[in-house]
Amino acid sequence: MTGKAFPDHARVVIVGGGVMGVGMAYHLGHEGWGPETVLLEKAELTSGSTWHAAGQITHSTSSFSLGKCVDYNIGLYSGGLERETGQAVTWHGCGSFRLAYTPDEMDWLRHTLSVGRALKFNMELVGPDRIAQLHPFYNLDGVLGGLHTPDDGHVDPTNVTMALAAGARAKGVRIFRRCRATNITQAPSGAWIVETEQGTITCEHVVNAGGTYARQMGEWSGLQLPMTSMTHHYFVTEPVPQFQDLDRELPVIRDDRKVSGYIRMEQKRGLIGIYEKTNPNTVWEDHCPWEAENELFDADYDRVMPWLEEAMVRMPVFADLGIQREVHGAISHPPDGNPLIGPAPGVSNYWCCCGTQIGIGWGPGLTRELARWMVHGAADINMRDYDPRRFGGYATRDWQVVKAKEDYCLRHEIPFPHLNRLAGRPVKPSPLHEILKAKGAVHEEVYGFERPRFFAREGVEQRDHYGFRRTAVHDLVGAEVRAVRERVGVMDVTGFAKVLVEGPGAYALLDGLTANRMPQRVGAITLTHMLNRRGRIELECTVVRMAEDRYYLVCAAFFEQRLLDNLRAAKFLGEEFANLFARDLVRITPLSDTWGALALNGPRARDVLAAVTDARLDNAAFRWLSAQEITVAGHKVWALRLSYAGELGWELHMPFAAMVDVYSALMAAGAVHGIADYGSFAMNVLRMEKGFKGASELTNEVTLAEADVTRFARPDKDYLGKAHTQNSDLPWVCAYLEIDPDGDADGHGGEAVLIDGRVVGSTSSVVYGHTVGTGLAFAYLKPGAAAPGTALQVVILGQPRDARVLGAPAYDPDSLKPRTDAPMETTP
Repeated sequence: MTGKAFPDHARVVIVGGGVMGVGMAYHLGHEGWGPETVLLEKAELTSGSTWHAAGQITHSTSSFSLGKCVDYNIGLYSGGLERETGQAVTWHGCGSFRLAYTPDEMDWLRHTLSVGRALKFNMELVGPDRIAQLHPFYNLDGVLGGLHTPDDGHVDPTNVTMALAAGARAKGVRIFRRCRATNITQAPSGAWIVETEQGTITCEHVVNAGGTYARQMGEWSGLQLPMTSMTHHYFVTEPVPQFQDLDRELPVIRDDRKVSGYIRMEQKRGLIGIYEKTNPNTVWEDHCPWEAENELFDADYDRVMPWLEEAMVRMPVFADLGIQREVHGAISHPPDGNPLIGPAPGVSNYWCCCGTQIGIGWGPGLTRELARWMVHGAADINMRDYDPRRFGGYATRDWQVVKAKEDYCLRHEIPFPHLNRLAGRPVKPSPLHEILKAKGAVHEEVYGFERPRFFAREGVEQRDHYGFRRTAVHDLVGAEVRAVRERVGVMDVTGFAKVLVEGPGAYALLDGLTANRMPQRVGAITLTHMLNRRGRIELECTVVRMAEDRYYLVCAAFFEQRLLDNLRAAKFLGEEFANLFARDLVRITPLSDTWGALALNGPRARDVLAAVTDARLDNAAFRWLSAQEITVAGHKVWALRLSYAGELGWELHMPFAAMVDVYSALMAAGAVHGIADYGSFAMNVLRMEKGFKGASELTNEVTLAEADVTRFARPDKDYLGKAHTQNSDLPWVCAYLEIDPDGDADGHGGEAVLIDGRVVGSTSSVVYGHTVGTGLAFAYLKPGAAAPGTALQVVILGQPRDARVLGAPAYDPDSLKPRTDAPMETTP
């Protein structure tokens, strides 16, 4: 300990003293919770993974949200933190290059440049001559170009962490070293009990910043936090003679193809970091030993030798030098490469700040957002990719290891759009998985569920086809879109999250959590949103009133745990809500693992469905936005008359046991109408043509007004977050764009939007609209740029493309097609 009296109460207890935990303490201090925050570290600060980090950070990222974090971190490291605390951080602002050897890698850099322009980053795409000018020792054979990010650099991890600790202490945070937590449990009151070697602390919030211990710490509280410890090498050479008289530091080189890692100066030595692309190594799969401190492993040269040898080819000045230092340490890798930052699933006030494979590069920005989330109710960047609730019970220990190894091997591969991670699959196949696979389906995983992306036909190989430009999949998706628009299509949408809320208190619970008017009649359907207390969007949800006290909720698969947590956490929002649970007036039942669903869409949808049911399907008997229980192929199913495709259509929801029979009946009845299977890629095009916003637009960054969906909120009712939805001075607004379809690239989201060369926003979703023959996008723009008819440019693969703001959907702007009635019967 540090000599301070050990507390028995705190508002927040952070467990873990690496860059993530100390970053949390620092930012909670800056958000006003410093005097009420305690940090515990079992050994010395940085003694886990932080101390052996190489400490690099770059603006070269295609992630818009992560880019915001990186930019904040570089500003902090390059002067802000040292000025604040007086503690040196040893910033080396040497800049960096990411190299490209292939056309696909060049396109990756062009896309990164487009995103970087939206973020106003200082970066440029340069040729080999410019690289050689700034780094004369690198062998550029085969290099086509590089992304130059001159504001990048590297920093001393220990100094950074100590500076953050100094800043935290200055804000009142109490830090206790040599004080290991031994258990974390939640009391019936909701308070957290943190047992330690020095005593027990009761707190309102607990933060798991345990690094390689985080998973086993989660198990104390009955939590499954998916991450695995992988080992990573870097090597420091003997002094490099050619470096001795340099008057500047060479830029960091990121060579993903040849070295699978990075090369830079370490004072007057060379440093080589490698993420080998085969045979990655795990440690501590079951348990990280508590006695581990500043732990390193013997170097495994056999494992990394192909890339180490290539590093010597690329940096000939290293070739005759010895290795002076070997660093082979453990780093946490989550299944998908993104850290776990946010609420732990299924509990209240337990926060994850762990699973971060690049703590120095990402940590401070992410911990700032988590601190804002805790204190104010929402982060200021989109946290969907980092939310720990993106994983479910399927993320078992064995699966975690398989996926962590996959992620490690992908660390220096091209992050293609829609990259499909295939290891450990399928996890939760629908009853139709093998049937659809035999018909050419290429599946993707969404919250464990397998969902068809597209169907390989016409000689196209049944696999993912990657590129930043159009691939062979483009025409396949176009055919699926045309099938839905012109005939009829069916899609397996089993991956939707499906939750039943019932009981005498169900209406009151849902009414207080949703912005739109609740469905008033049995069979009515409402599209609504759940907000957090800051008025930001948590999720979009369809609510179906199945009976007087029974409601069926459907939302995107990856929001399932978020939906459940929002429903169950309502009991902490006030006495009225608490009484609903205390008196057992509400029952919440997840149905996703036992119920499936099919979407049937297109002008012939009624004809197909009518052939397999006795139910009347005309507008009078089955109105738009209503639901009924009907019989199809001998099975009771819930038919919801709605359409994410913007066509005449139904969703059919049913137990798994009915799926094959219902699907087979629809396909048989639809054969005469040219029925076709379609997947999520076509579904995305269809919703964009109709101007329907999706998860990329409806995020925790924005209010209903900013997302331009206030038509789904009732001004005459109270709901969580309402006070913050009344904002009229908007920093941005979601606009719908048409983009000139010039060339063979359409964009992928995050691209800069310009007026007269000035950045006015960025895209959130971009597609080619096959029906309307033009590019389409949603973009968050400055309000003055969002008026219909405004001429814009969208930067796609580094090139500006003319665009215009649309005032109505590009397809069926009056939404007549979903409401199409059955033809009038005539008397012979």
